[in-house]
Amino acid sequence: MAFSPPMDDAAVERFITDGFVRVEGAFDRDLGLRCAAELWAHIGLDAADPAAWTRPLIWVPGLSSPPFTAAAGTDVLVAAYDRLVGAGRWRPRLGLGTFPLRFPSSEPPEAAGWHVEASFTGAGGGPRVDLRSRGRALLMLFLFSDVGADDAPTLLRVGSHLAVPPLLRGSGPEGRDWMEVCAEVVPATDGCGVVAATGRIGDVFLCHPFLVHTAQAHRGRVPRFLAQPPLEPVGGLDLDGDQPAPVAEAVRRGLAAAGR
Repeated sequence: MAFSPPMDDAAVERFITDGFVRVEGAFDRDLGLRCAAELWAHIGLDAADPAAWTRPLIWVPGLSSPPFTAAAGTDVLVAAYDRLVGAGRWRPRLGLGTFPLRFPSSEPPEAAGWHVEASFTGAGGGPRVDLRSRGRALLMLFLFSDVGADDAPTLLRVGSHLAVPPLLRGSGPEGRDWMEVCAEVVPATDGCGVVAATGRIGDVFLCHPFLVHTAQAHRGRVPRFLAQPPLEPVGGLDLDGDQPAPVAEAVRRGLAAAGR
């Protein structure tokens, strides 16, 4: 299997303006199938026994066996992390998680709704978001099953990440309450275009930490196996340098567009 070429300038610009980029074949399909087999074993179900798939959503917090660590750290992905976040500005992942495993169902989807991800837990114990995105340099979607339009692909609002920085301006290192930010940014980005994160086993979507997204119902036939871990930063995003990394440049553009 041929891996994706290094991320070029056009892909980086799409990441800054759209809020995400898909890395096709970021890890080998055979490796992805080994990971999927571990997930099946972990939840005690069988890919060949759909009659036992009685729950529409099963959460697996995280797995750190060698196949998952290998999937998170391929040469292609390491190069992409360096390009988007900056060399030395992120922490290698030892495994992956969480895994929201979605199964075919006619029921309304669980744990769905437009939102941004929280960055960190505040002093009072609640989830928070800050301008420098402490705790989350990227939101990542690792596909461990082939995901078509009916297979509950995550929906991404194109360019929605640019609406978040103005909401966090002046909030300081403790940022703002995550739910308050979501309550403002979700209606504000309702007019954004929407892309479904479809792809093949081995594809990875690298998303800006402020990208608005949602889960949706599974109307297909094959369970959707996906990991949605953060790429953890070393420190917060550097918004003050002369040559900011693309993830920080997007924050600066969001601030500038709203009038800094």
